[in-house]
Parts: sequence; C-alpha cells; structure tokens
Amino acid sequence: MPGPGPHMMYAMTTGLGLTAVSNGRFGPHHCLVYAVNAFFGPDIGSFSQWLTSTLGFAQPSGSAVEDAVHHPFYYVFILGLPLSVLYSALSRWLLRKRILESFGTTLTRRQCFCLIAAGSLSHFFLDHLFEENGHSTMYTWILSTGWWEGRAPVNPDAVFVIGFLCSCLIGGFIYINRVKPNKSVKEQASQSLRLVLLIATLYCLWCTIQIYWLNPRRPAVGEEADLGVLVFLATYFFLPHSLCIMSMNAKEDSGSEPLPL
Repeated sequence: MPGPGPHMMYAMTTGLGLTAVSNGRFGPHHCLVYAVNAFFGPDIGSFSQWLTSTLGFAQPSGSAVEDAVHHPFYYVFILGLPLSVLYSALSRWLLRKRILESFGTTLTRRQCFCLIAAGSLSHFFLDHLFEENGHSTMYTWILSTGWWEGRAPVNPDAVFVIGFLCSCLIGGFIYINRVKPNKSVKEQASQSLRLVLLIATLYCLWCTIQIYWLNPRRPAVGEEADLGVLVFLATYFFLPHSLCIMSMNAKEDSGSEPLPL
C-alpha cells in the first residue's frame, strides 16, 4: 500500500491548490492538518501496534486499536472529536509562536474536524486503489459492477436511459448558466451542483436496478463499472474535497478571531 510520501504529497498538493484558488482562505494550517491525517491518521493503529510490540506489551492491544481506527469512518467517529480539540490548540500555539503562518487566524474545532474527516477519506482513496495487489475489497466491488461475461449486449433501454440522463445533465447545465442579467455566480453553482447530484442519483439507481434487482442481471452501461466508479469517487474524492472547502475561513472574519501577536 502507499507509504507516507504519496499520502502526504497527495493531500498537501491538493491543499496548496485550494490555497491558490481560495486566496488564502484555505491556509497553511489547513494544509498541515489535512496532510497529517491523510497519512498518520488512520495508520495510528499500526504505529500503536508497533509501539506495544516494541515495548513488550501484549500484541492484541495494538492490533485491536489498529482494527478499530484503520477505517475511513470509524477513525473519525472514534478520534475525530478529541483530535479536533488537539489540532485547534496546536494551531493556536503555532501562530502564537510565529512558527507557521495562518493569515492572523487559527483553526476552530469544527474546521479541524472537517479536515480530519477529509484526511481519513483521502488516505483510503489511495489505499483502496493501490493495496493488496489490486485485490482490495473496495476495488473488487468496483469491478464487480461491470460486465465481464464476454462482450456486453447493447440494450436499447439502457441506451435510451443513459442518453436521456446525460442530455438532461448537459441541457440543465446550459439552462442554469444561460446568459441573463443580475445572475449570482454562487446561486448558479449551487443549482448546478444540485443538478449533478440528482442526475448522479438517478444514474446510480438505474445501475443498481440492472445489477442487483433483475434476475438474471443485465449490463447497466455496456461493460462499464459505472456504479462502482461513481460511488467510489463520490465517497473518496469529492466528499473529502468538499469537507476541505467547508473548512475554509469565511471571507468576513477569516474563520476565527485574530490573535494578539
């Protein structure tokens, strides 16, 4: 599976991109918390297991910790709250000591919690793709939503449904973003996002019906594993990036009160 380098570089590069496009609302403190949790976060159980075995404690204690927290959601549920308190205090200390720039503000506990969750999901974005010699449970499931029993038959109803949904996505996007006076960019983006979520939900519903409800199953979209790909990207790519965006400092107050420096 990926080591500390890929995990931290992936998260930090993403954070730097958000810093650039947000004009600093996603700052160095955001990047640091996100990157640390993308690597060390869910692997803290592995470290605990190594530490207990090195110190001569019972091996099952470390193994139990590893099994509990090496999970994209259990890690957040178990350690998210205490770690958010710790990282928020650390952010304040780093700024007071002038060690790490944060544009005059510190991270709140809510922001840290969002970044912890984003880091955990980003960690498993790489793990699911590049561990267990390509035979991880998640990756196997993604491939199972495709059609591998010879050449996939072309079903007219599938062509119609998929064509209709894609046409609605493009047509709806053009309609929402059509040229008109006094339009709000934020409102248009929000409406466009709701449109994408609606089409994605209907798309996944169609795939689920074809794969799991019909007997015998039918290829939902030819031989493509669209259901697995959409669910994986929504959970491990778009959700963590959305959490990073949610953790950004507000324009008005930059997320927290300035510290007396």
